[in-house]
Amino acid sequence: MIIVTYGAGLRPSEVVNLKVSDIDSQRMTLHIRQGKGRKDRYALLSPVMLQALRNYWRTYKPRIWLFTGEHPDKPMPVHTTNMIFKRIKERLGIKKNGGFHILRHSFATHLLESGTNLFHIQKLLGHRRISTTTSYLHMASLKQTGIQSPIDQLQISV
Repeated sequence: MIIVTYGAGLRPSEVVNLKVSDIDSQRMTLHIRQGKGRKDRYALLSPVMLQALRNYWRTYKPRIWLFTGEHPDKPMPVHTTNMIFKRIKERLGIKKNGGFHILRHSFATHLLESGTNLFHIQKLLGHRRISTTTSYLHMASLKQTGIQSPIDQLQISV
């Protein structure tokens, strides 16, 4: 669940509402149904995520909902994602603040830092307005974005 959330930049509600049928290994996409604003969209399905999901399926064999709670015929409750994330952080000795939603922020920030176009990030996150996506700009380190001053492109000696 953590790999899928970070790897696709999903909201907690989106990951718990994923169905097995939403995984398209041919197109390498996840179908996000009724995300925020009741909008459908497609998210990335990377080869690493696909392999993790295949391993997960071999162990748990989910039928309808990819991540279930106590009842296999119902999706995992959203609040459970934070409980699981908190336990994993404790087990790993991670002290940094932030709940499960930080995985989505990390996805956006890391894409931005690697040079991904802001408009592509907007589409992947399912933001209606670019202004929502630009809120991730403050998290990205300018050094890691690889942005250079135009003066560095000129061949001048000082």
